[in-house]
Amino acid sequence: MRHHRKEKKFGRSTEHRKALFRNQLNSLITHEKIRTTDAKAKELRRFADRIITLGKQAAGTDKAGQYSLRQRAFAKLRSNDTVKKLFDDLAPRFKDRQGGYTRIVKLGRRPGDAAEVALIEFLPAETAGGAKKKPAKRRAPAGEKKAAAPKAKKASTKKEAEAKAE
Repeated sequence: MRHHRKEKKFGRSTEHRKALFRNQLNSLITHEKIRTTDAKAKELRRFADRIITLGKQAAGTDKAGQYSLRQRAFAKLRSNDTVKKLFDDLAPRFKDRQGGYTRIVKLGRRPGDAAEVALIEFLPAETAGGAKKKPAKRRAPAGEKKAAAPKAKKASTKKEAEAKAE
């Protein structure tokens, strides 16, 4: 039984699985969206969010710290172009966001094997004048009842309304 196991195995060996997600992560960073199966997209989201967070940490560090973070990213991605795009483009885009950098859109089933297919993509940059969230409405505690406000009686028919108006 696989209780409390975080990762899915996808029927692959450890090396094959690591290579699969490294390649998918490189493609996701390069193209900013990829089409894959739903299960792989959900697993890839974990890796993508962690690597973006690694890129964001470089913003507040000195040169030596940035170099160290770039080395850690390179150890995961193994591509200089991808690491450069991660630190120069993607990390600054999400500097004010607290996680959740990707979106998964379900596309339906694949014709050949009927596997669930999804599109995983990075969220667009938030603009300064963009739509802001409205604060949540506060609800009264469950035990309290609202005070009943007196209601004006409505005229049930047009004739009664006209009679009152005269």
